[in-house]
Amino acid sequence: MSAKRRSFTAEFKAKVALEAIKGQRTVAEISQHYSVHPNQVTAWKRQAVEYLRQGFTDGHRRKAADEALRAQLYQQIGQLKVELDWTKKTSGIAD
Repeated sequence: MSAKRRSFTAEFKAKVALEAIKGQRTVAEISQHYSVHPNQVTAWKRQAVEYLRQGFTDGHRRKAADEALRAQLYQQIGQLKVELDWTKKTSGIAD
């Protein structure tokens, strides 16, 4: 019989990762306290640090990309509206 894999909530992972980042206890102590493998604590810590790093560095680029996409979509909407109006006009369909 094989052991069942445990799944953890995002809140639990964040709690463990934050405690590991603080460094007040060793990874071994944290893993023993929460009954998870030390490699898992290290992985969650690494993942949390990476997400933090991305959150601080990509903010301006993401905002600029969102604005560019928004402008492109508004341009498409305008073009489609003009095409629809022209099609309605030439086919004789009234609003």
